[in-house]
Amino acid sequence: MKEYLPIAQIIASALLIVFILLQQRGTTLGSPFGGEGGFYSTLRGFQKKIFWLTIIFGALFLVLALLNLVV
Repeated sequence: MKEYLPIAQIIASALLIVFILLQQRGTTLGSPFGGEGGFYSTLRGFQKKIFWLTIIFGALFLVLALLNLVV
């Protein structure tokens, strides 16, 4: 199990990076400069799934990091 934890953490970190990059960006900084959309927006459909997957993989990454310290 000790040799699988770093591999699982690398996979979780790569997926976390992908999910962070897939999130919609630019709406919070664009609104003061004439961009469309406001500060708050409702997440729907695909955006909501990406948001929850980001949270899940962030938590999984933290758990794996703590397991790597303990084991």
